[in-house]
Amino acid sequence: MTIVKSEFALALNQVATERGISVDDVLKSIEAAILAAYKKDYPDKFDDTISAKISRETGETKIFKDEKDITPHGFGRIAAQTAKQVILQKIREAEKKTVVLHYRSQIGKAVKGRIIRYDGRNAFLDIGKTEALLPQEEQIKNERYQINDTLVVYIKNIIEDKFGNTRIILSRIDGKLIEELFKREVPEIQNGTVQIKKVVREPGERAKIAVYSSQGGVDPVGACVGQKGIRVQTVTDELGGKEKIDIIQWNKDDKLFLLASLSPAKSTNVELENSTRKAKVFVDEDQAPLAIGSRGVNVNLASRLTDYNIDIVQNPIKTSEKQEEAKPTSEIKGAEKQVKKSTN
Repeated sequence: MTIVKSEFALALNQVATERGISVDDVLKSIEAAILAAYKKDYPDKFDDTISAKISRETGETKIFKDEKDITPHGFGRIAAQTAKQVILQKIREAEKKTVVLHYRSQIGKAVKGRIIRYDGRNAFLDIGKTEALLPQEEQIKNERYQINDTLVVYIKNIIEDKFGNTRIILSRIDGKLIEELFKREVPEIQNGTVQIKKVVREPGERAKIAVYSSQGGVDPVGACVGQKGIRVQTVTDELGGKEKIDIIQWNKDDKLFLLASLSPAKSTNVELENSTRKAKVFVDEDQAPLAIGSRGVNVNLASRLTDYNIDIVQNPIKTSEKQEEAKPTSEIKGAEKQVKKSTN
């Protein structure tokens, strides 16, 4: 037997489908609105024993008191007019709840968003089903935002303000954003062949990522760099193109890990104090600026990556090297004497 649904039932299902909420939530919203309308028109007759019931098939609404039908004559038309705004509000609340539940499961993921508003401090992005906030403190320093710009962002948290409004908080500076971007670009990370041990960042300037593989024959650094550097370049581009990323091979040997962590500088030796987590790293004169980095960024990131307080120590210049450096000067003086003799 074919069951023909009424116009109300079809409309009910359409609203539920378009809003992404359940039919039961829509019905509960309508019933709550009808009760609000009845309470407004008949406040002296309203108490906790009164309920509203709506037919899922026809939309016919009745008011009951202890299972007795007390629906006033003509109440259906009055209720529909009075309850319209309440119904819309309840549906919006149910829709919002569904969206929040969806994005709560997305916390810790990277998504693409389009900037729809920017007030000079905070950016508001359309991330698909709703709007989310990229606050100033989660933005990459000196990054400029314009309406309709597309950004990859990290869903950091969902909070509720003092007015009960739910906010999805995004980030461009969280280290987990880099981790998520590498997961997208590197199949070996997706299948577990390569593991990301730790990520540290100075957003917009430099980042270091420690990677490891327990499988012999797998180069975790090479896997993340990609052929001709295409994988790491893709991640860099998603971060605005200015942030340099050093990919470091994690090592359980602290000395080896420390030496690698100061990339791109080459170190000659390291002395560890395991009890105090202090390290002296020795480098040649030409490597010292690289080891320290601009404003100390490189050594600070290496410290955070290895959990050691690193002190960069410059190797003393050997006597032979000093003589070599002095040689050009003496040759110049000798040449000056020859010039004076010939002039005389």
